[in-house]
Amino acid sequence: KLFLDLSMLICYYSVRNGDDTRLINEIKKANMLALKNKETAKRAAYSVLINKYMLLEVSNRESGKEVTDADVVSLIQKTLKELAEEKEMYVKGGNAERAESTQIQIDALQVFMPKMMDEDEVRKIIDSLEDKSMKSVMQHFKENYQGKVDMSLVSRVARSL
Repeated sequence: KLFLDLSMLICYYSVRNGDDTRLINEIKKANMLALKNKETAKRAAYSVLINKYMLLEVSNRESGKEVTDADVVSLIQKTLKELAEEKEMYVKGGNAERAESTQIQIDALQVFMPKMMDEDEVRKIIDSLEDKSMKSVMQHFKENYQGKVDMSLVSRVARSL
């Protein structure tokens, strides 16, 4: 009980002081709500993500960089990929209860993902670029659309042009 209260207090303090990016604040609020509602699967997903954020923040602090919403989206994408693999293992192992819990975690984090660009949008952006070399296209999307586009889709569209 004390641990949960302390965890909630830390999240509340971080949100109140506005020392994080906007997206991580929303995740921390969702974490507190899941704690209050005793939604353990969602809470587990949010807690893992918040811990990954804190580790990234510490490593970035050493280099003097700020953690951005794009960095948080990248963390969410990595966590979603890990959870999908975990769910697949539970399904193969016949553990339906754990697979369902993992799906709840995936759904909880999916809410925070931005709308991903579709193939037509990617094609229009590539067409508008002066330099259509693979390296230039990939660099442009990585710098300007990080977390908003699937880079494998960009690669596939760039190759087809």
